[in-house]
Amino acid sequence: MVDMIPSPPQRHRRTLSTTVVDETVAAAATLVSKWHPDDANSAYSLFLHASAPEADHFLRAAADLHRSMLFFASDPTNAHNGHGLVQAHHLLDTAMRRLQLELRLLLSAPGRDHDARSLRALAQTMMAAGYGKECISTFKERRRAALRRLYTVVQLHKLTWDQVDDNIQSWLATARAAFSSVFPAEKELCDTVFAGDASVGDAVFEDVANDQAANLLAVAEAAVARARRAPERLFRVLDVHDALSEVLPAILSVFGDRSEVAKRACSALFKAGEAARGALASLEASIQKEPSKATAAGGAVHPLTRYVMNYLVFLADYEGALDRINHQQQQQGSPECSSSSSSSSSMSIGWLVQVLLRKIEAKGGSYREAALGHLFLANNTHYVAKKVTNLQEAIEEDDYGAAARRHVDAYVRAAWGKVLNAIAAADGVEEAVMEAVATQERWVAADEEMGEMLRAAATAAVVPKYRMFYRRHGAAVRLTPGDVNAMIAALFGGIATDSTSC
Repeated sequence: MVDMIPSPPQRHRRTLSTTVVDETVAAAATLVSKWHPDDANSAYSLFLHASAPEADHFLRAAADLHRSMLFFASDPTNAHNGHGLVQAHHLLDTAMRRLQLELRLLLSAPGRDHDARSLRALAQTMMAAGYGKECISTFKERRRAALRRLYTVVQLHKLTWDQVDDNIQSWLATARAAFSSVFPAEKELCDTVFAGDASVGDAVFEDVANDQAANLLAVAEAAVARARRAPERLFRVLDVHDALSEVLPAILSVFGDRSEVAKRACSALFKAGEAARGALASLEASIQKEPSKATAAGGAVHPLTRYVMNYLVFLADYEGALDRINHQQQQQGSPECSSSSSSSSSMSIGWLVQVLLRKIEAKGGSYREAALGHLFLANNTHYVAKKVTNLQEAIEEDDYGAAARRHVDAYVRAAWGKVLNAIAAADGVEEAVMEAVATQERWVAADEEMGEMLRAAATAAVVPKYRMFYRRHGAAVRLTPGDVNAMIAALFGGIATDSTSC
């Protein structure tokens, strides 16, 4: 029997493939060494300062190193491959550190639009080589820092209302820019850089933008919470409501309608609407609680009338916000997101005008002299009529001017009735005129227009009848029709006329 002679062990020989891979690694090593991340000139960017072909060569070299690692790892029994694997891995790790540095440089370049093509190619190379974690971590770090410069949120819970109010001024512009422009651009950047995997792009964007978006919304939430039901703070609440309504479509589109940012924005919008309705209800209550006996000296325009009407003039500038808030209320009190409107703000503003007018009527009835009560009503209704012209389309057309004229007529009848009765009876006429004038000397008109209206109405009612009386009894009286006319003309801030002209 022939003894079996053991065959000699197989020797691994270099193959053509091995030679090609070795040459590829050597070429990559030269390029990696040139752009080593630890060099003193590492701030000099391969993508920003070198030529485009060289940047592409570096990316291809990194990909070649990864493929070389896979080649060497495919035959671990080959001693040469083991050495080649270690070398390729070391070079790849160095190349990836360079790309990580390049990513920082690209994302930090001041005054320069991001080179989306370079960023995308760089990210794809890193992620394909198994360095996705480093790529994503560096990207998020830089983009968070960039967004953090948008707006610095102070500790709102420690601030007074005035400080929150001042904070809102800059917030309004920042929030509009951030949600309408900055965040959409950031989302587009994430989608472009991580185009290979949409879920990765979405996750990166959320990690980068959510905290800053939440910080911005925190300002709105603080403003609404601090506003409570104070009418004087309503306008800031409406500013917040306006801004949130404006940016809400972008929030839903960029962050997604089921995102926490969208839910928080919707909640803030809803609460702003609730706060606005509360402030209007508080204003209505304060009007109704105003003591009816608290009148104005001389029948002047009451401070309540001035405050409420000037308030409503400012409120009319927020018709759009009021429309949306009214529509929000119609949605069965649900904090749903909607920017459409189907109702008018006329009920809100018009109703408050009516509440004010009812209070004015009650105050007018509190005067001892009926004439002074009617003068008060004429002055205040006239003031309302003048302000209503500034409300434009905010309330339905109503002839408040006619109401003021009716009160003027009622004033004339009450203030000059005794004089007219005396003329009719031809008894005590001059005494009645002097008493009427003396009584009204300290009464006031809302403005020059109302003063002219009051003087004209009194002159038309009294002077012609006094002239007829004077023609019959002139020898027995000392006041001429011109004297009476001049007395009336001097009332309510007027200037006495020359008695000879009458």
